[in-house]
Amino acid sequence: MEMALSRGLRCCQRVFAWIPVLIIAAVVLWSYYAYVFELCLFTISNTLEKVVYLLVFHVCFGMFTWTYWKSIFTPPATPCKKFQLSYSDKQRYEMEERPDAQKQILIEIAKKLPIFTRAQSGAIRFCDRCQVLKPDRCHHCSVCETCVLKMDHHCPWVNNCVGFSNYKFFLLFLSYSMLYCIFIAATVLRYFLKFWVGELPNGPAKFHILFLMFVAVMFFISLMFLFSYHCWLVAKNRSTLEAFSAPVFVSGPDRNGFHLGLHKNLLQVFGEDRKLWFIPVFTSQGNGHYFPLRSQGSESRNPLLANEDMWEGSDDGSEESLVEDADPSVTIEMED
Repeated sequence: MEMALSRGLRCCQRVFAWIPVLIIAAVVLWSYYAYVFELCLFTISNTLEKVVYLLVFHVCFGMFTWTYWKSIFTPPATPCKKFQLSYSDKQRYEMEERPDAQKQILIEIAKKLPIFTRAQSGAIRFCDRCQVLKPDRCHHCSVCETCVLKMDHHCPWVNNCVGFSNYKFFLLFLSYSMLYCIFIAATVLRYFLKFWVGELPNGPAKFHILFLMFVAVMFFISLMFLFSYHCWLVAKNRSTLEAFSAPVFVSGPDRNGFHLGLHKNLLQVFGEDRKLWFIPVFTSQGNGHYFPLRSQGSESRNPLLANEDMWEGSDDGSEESLVEDADPSVTIEMED
C-alpha cells in the first residue's frame, strides 16, 4: 500500500513538474501569434518592413526554441561506472558499522580516482542513494533522483538539472531569450505608442500588441538579472551550488579552487572553437569527471594532475584503463 502511494506521489510530482514548461510554451506560442499575425500581417502596411521583421523574428524565434529544447531534453550527465562501488566493496562498506572504518574504505576505493574535493567533515563524498563516489563538482539531485556531474541547479522552467551536459545550452537559452525579447520590444514600440495615443483603430490587434510589449519588457528584465549572474559564475568558474557553499579540498574550503582565469574558464564551458560558441551543440571541455585546479592550490601539485589531459579527453570506456595505469605513488598522496 505504501509503495503504491509513493509511486502515485512521484507520478503526480513528475506531471506537475511540467507545468512551468507548459506555461513558458503557452506564452511563446501566443507571442508568435501576436507578432506574426496581429502585428506583421494585420497591422503593418509597409511590405518591406513586414518582410524584414518576419525574417529576423523567425531567426530569433528559431534559436530561442532550439536552445530551450536542448536545455529541456538533454539528459543530465551522471558519474561513469568507475565511480560506482563494486559488489565486493559495496558489501564491505555496508557490513561495516563504524563510521571511521567506512570512511577509510572510501579513501581506499578513491585512491586511483581524480577526486580532490571532500565533504565538510573531510570525508570522501559518497552518495548512499546512487552508491557512487562523487566526482568533483558532482551533486545528487533529489528531483531527478540521480547524481549530476558539475551540477549547477535544478531549473523548474526547463524541468531538468542544469549541469555539465547542458550548461552551455542553458546559457544560450538565456541569451537568445533576451535577444528575442529585445527584438520584439524594439519593433513593437512604435505601434505600441500609436495604439496608446489612438492613432490606430481599436481592435483585437491593439490588445495583443499592448500585452506583447509589457510581456517582452517584463521577461527581459528578469532574464537580464539571471543571465548576468551566470556570466559572473562562468567568469569565476563556479556553479550556483559552489557560489552558496564553497567546495572543500584537503586544505579546506576554497571558492576559487577551480578558477583558472577568465579565458580558460570560458573555454571550459564553450570549448576552443569560437565558431561554435553561439551554436547549441555540445563543445564543453572534458567529460565532467575531472576539472583542473588553479595552480596556486596545494592540490594542484598532486601527481594525478599529470593525467589531466587524458582525463579531460577520455570517455567512459577509456577511463578505466587510465585509472589502472596510474602511478602507484598517487595512492600515497591521496591518503594524506
